[in-house]
Amino acid sequence: MATRLVLAELVQAWREAGGCPVQIESIGGVDAAKRVAAGEVLDLVILAADAIDRLLADGHLLRGTRVDLVRSAVGVAVPAGAPAPDIGSAAALRAAVLAAGRIGTSTGPSGQALAQMFERWGIADQVRQRLVVPPPGVPVGTLLARGDIDLGFQQLSELIHVEGIRLLGTLPPDSAIVTVFAGAVARTSQHPAAARAVLNFMASPSATAAKRRQGMEPA
Repeated sequence: MATRLVLAELVQAWREAGGCPVQIESIGGVDAAKRVAAGEVLDLVILAADAIDRLLADGHLLRGTRVDLVRSAVGVAVPAGAPAPDIGSAAALRAAVLAAGRIGTSTGPSGQALAQMFERWGIADQVRQRLVVPPPGVPVGTLLARGDIDLGFQQLSELIHVEGIRLLGTLPPDSAIVTVFAGAVARTSQHPAAARAVLNFMASPSATAAKRRQGMEPA
């Protein structure tokens, strides 16, 4: 889901450049990986790089077709109108997490990385009691805007366009979490050459501006 807006923009640019028709379906990464593993007929798969590597290792994607597309940083937000806690350092962020009533993280790679960070900080048990995880495909920003949580973490690309929230920025450098999203050609693809061409276009310098507009950087 973190890549849905940038992919929509890149697909439009691809079509305007004369490329073949492309249809992207954006769903939660866990569900996407399950569908690929089940052998669904697809041409392209775009997921966090570690998920792509697992699918490659299991033979569900064509070897040699992985292309890194974007680097996506995790952002932090609170509901609109709420006080902005200090998140300028790891110590400040840890204090903000401990002070928050309800904390939202995703089921995707950012949520997994945050769970590991809370473990390293020794606060996992305290956080677990106040953790609110939305169903796959439901943005953390939605929970923030509804007032269901007090502090939310998700890919910056999934927070920057949400109304009703106050974006605090990305995690501080000493605790930054950056996910690389990559693409590869599905083993079931009936158009592997075209799929490779789309991936190469999405990784080209002409795609850089679109990636930055959506809160990401080229991989």
